[in-house]
Amino acid sequence: MALTGRLGLLALLAAPLPIFFPSWWTLLGILGVLLLGVVADLALAGNVRALRFHRAGDTNVRLGERATVALIVENLGRRRLKAVVRDAWQPSAGAAARTHTVDVPAGERRRVDTALVPTRRGDREAVTVTVRSVGPLGLAARQLSRPAPWTLRVLPAFPARRHLPGKLAKLRQLTGQHVALIRGQGTEFDSLREYVDGDDVRSIDWRATARRADVVVRTWRPERDRRLYLVLDTGRTSAGRVGDIPRLDCSMDAALLLGALASRAGDRVDLLAYDRRVRTRVEGASRTDLLPAMVQAMAPLEPELIESDAAGMVSTLMSRVRQRCLVVLLTELNTAALEEGLIPLLPQLTARHLVMIAAVGDPRVGEMATSRGDLASVYDAAAAERARAERRRLTAELRSHGVEVVDAPPDEIAPALADAYLALKAAGRL
Repeated sequence: MALTGRLGLLALLAAPLPIFFPSWWTLLGILGVLLLGVVADLALAGNVRALRFHRAGDTNVRLGERATVALIVENLGRRRLKAVVRDAWQPSAGAAARTHTVDVPAGERRRVDTALVPTRRGDREAVTVTVRSVGPLGLAARQLSRPAPWTLRVLPAFPARRHLPGKLAKLRQLTGQHVALIRGQGTEFDSLREYVDGDDVRSIDWRATARRADVVVRTWRPERDRRLYLVLDTGRTSAGRVGDIPRLDCSMDAALLLGALASRAGDRVDLLAYDRRVRTRVEGASRTDLLPAMVQAMAPLEPELIESDAAGMVSTLMSRVRQRCLVVLLTELNTAALEEGLIPLLPQLTARHLVMIAAVGDPRVGEMATSRGDLASVYDAAAAERARAERRRLTAELRSHGVEVVDAPPDEIAPALADAYLALKAAGRL
């Protein structure tokens, strides 16, 4: 049950009557009339307990895009129901109009749509549905709140996908129709040819030789399809914001672009999110399933405010990846975290794999380094310059261990990482 503002207004208008007619009967009469109106409204209002709620609509949407979720109101009662329905969602779901007026005849259904424009990645939940049916006098209403569960998964926005056509064009120049394949030692079968002096006898194809008059051998080409292992650091350093975007979201964007590019190149791509334990993992996905699997796995990820366990991360990688591959670690160039955690373990990792570290730089640091307006700005510039020098020193130390380093601002990290991958391809290192 709910009382409306009209009841309060009537009580306020009737309040002077006991002054002009000072009697208990006057007061009791006013209360009786108001109570009678409330009882009449409750008796004539629609039966909200006879309602059933159903859901339909979108289950996935990219961050910043629009989704529509329908609430279907079914009236199982014997009377027509006119009511106001409030469909409540989490604030970050970005529900536009959450209040709807419905008129549902007995035994029928009505559908109301709620438009959602989420402001955060992850799973956004419908909280509850509240129905209020006001009586004909407008003094009181029947009200009921019930859960109507629905989950909308908000996927990473992936703004870097606009760079994919250009990167694919560069990839085709490296490994597509415009470049002839070089025959030689390798693991992929290329063709058959006649045996010549100096050929390895182990390359003779005896079945093909039996069908011909000459001895023929197999030729091979170097293996081009390699393995990439993308590692997202979800520890405390990934929680920092660069502008309005968390570092983790920038890393996800870069990982999605690199994963899409590498899968088109025929490389096998796997994903691991780790801080002190495995948060999510994508392994063995086909080329067509890779990107959907990655965005679904990334969607619920949130930074953990704990120090990442570099030893556990390296141990997990070494146990799951036996063959040589490119390990791309998307993390922050934090001096304390890397020098105490990852750098002592790099010889163990680089001995088996090619390692690349991608980090999101803060453009605000560069702006602070050039400011000279007042005394406070000079101190800010000195601090920023010191931070930049420390970052350059750490980058040089990582490269001395044979690690490729990509350090770029948020809007450049994704294409810069893709270019670094293509450079490795062009150099024959991958």
